[in-house]
Amino acid sequence: MNLLTPRELELVALGAALGSNCASCVEHHVGAARQAGLDEAQIGVALAAADQIRQVPAQKALDAAHRALERAAPAAGAAAEPCPCAGIMATACAER
Repeated sequence: MNLLTPRELELVALGAALGSNCASCVEHHVGAARQAGLDEAQIGVALAAADQIRQVPAQKALDAAHRALERAAPAAGAAAEPCPCAGIMATACAER
């Protein structure tokens, strides 16, 4: 028993695809949404809602960057707060 219709599933998929910034997924799910019976206006509303939600963490990150820039620079040799992605970045840089 499916709890969501194919149309509802495609609306969820569109939001997730946009939220994850996956262009190929967005393109796929726009087409799949059309095939599921959603019209252009419905798809547009779903994309607009997903984009508004997606912009919230992006704006918070930008605000944090501006706050960090406004703070005084740490003294020479002072350790900066570690970034959670530091290990990922080190691995990516080593692979180049």
